[in-house]
Amino acid sequence: MSDKKICMLACHEVGYGILKGLIENGIKIHCLVTLSPEQAIKYKVSGYFDFSQLADMYNIPIYYPETYSLSSKKDKDFFATNRFDLMILGGWQRLIPEDILNTLSIGAIGGHGSSNFLPKGRGRSPLNWCLIEGRKRFIMHLTLLTPGIDDGDIIDYEQFDINEFDTIKTLYYKLSIVTKRMLLRSIPKLLKGEAKLIKQVGEPTYYPKRTPDDGLIKWQEWDVDKIYNFIRALTKPYPGAFTFLENGEKVYIWEAKIFDRIIKYPESRYGQVVEVFYNGDFVINCLDGLLLVTQYDSNEKITEGVCFYDEPPNIVSEYEKMRGEKNLNKSNEAK
Repeated sequence: MSDKKICMLACHEVGYGILKGLIENGIKIHCLVTLSPEQAIKYKVSGYFDFSQLADMYNIPIYYPETYSLSSKKDKDFFATNRFDLMILGGWQRLIPEDILNTLSIGAIGGHGSSNFLPKGRGRSPLNWCLIEGRKRFIMHLTLLTPGIDDGDIIDYEQFDINEFDTIKTLYYKLSIVTKRMLLRSIPKLLKGEAKLIKQVGEPTYYPKRTPDDGLIKWQEWDVDKIYNFIRALTKPYPGAFTFLENGEKVYIWEAKIFDRIIKYPESRYGQVVEVFYNGDFVINCLDGLLLVTQYDSNEKITEGVCFYDEPPNIVSEYEKMRGEKNLNKSNEAK
């Protein structure tokens, strides 16, 4: 197709379908830059994918960088020596150093999405944030990378639905499809110097970084819709949404569904298990509805009446204190 040298940076599962699709459609990848399994653990990469077998299958040389940020002298020397023409990012959650970008004769293609057109929604974890916020669409952009944060010129874009059944995993499937299509359209144009770029216009907004500690469910503050969106946004391959039992045990909820909005449990608090079924599925009372939990991790057996808490409770929970005070008041009234 071209004598231009292309390298791809990928260490996330979303990059698998992209890389495979490019190769099978005649795009020659001259080098794959990826992380080893040990590096993925070190850098806490959610959704890590080991590309070694795929690279072997298609005879693609692999470079394992010294640093995820590509900031070491060894990493910079690698790009300075190889002088790639085009770089493609297929799941690489770090900014590319400017001196590496300057070694590329054409540039680097990055991908970034939001529920709105860029520059709205720059920053971290946009797919997760769009699910958490209950958005109904996602717009994926291909951009030419700059040293800044998602501020490069737009090469192409496509959008897809975020439906009520999607999880972060199914959204990554959709992301892979549209990114692959856009790259197949855009790479030949970039290699020939025929790509028409679009400047970002308007006041930018930014999504903040998320960490595993941000996965705490707020039963007393959030309605059932927000809790459902939160769980599906943080499910595998991400660290997961979690809550606490009264003894401080952490429970991870991986899969849940909005169960009902009409059936009521007026005597139960928000976050309390009101039904447990034969297969272990259970129903939690929430603001404005009931949540059915179908996949979870817990070292404790979940039984009817168990309460989940927004933070690790003390030995005597705040709820138990309130219940005790209520019973005491009733006793005083009886006197």
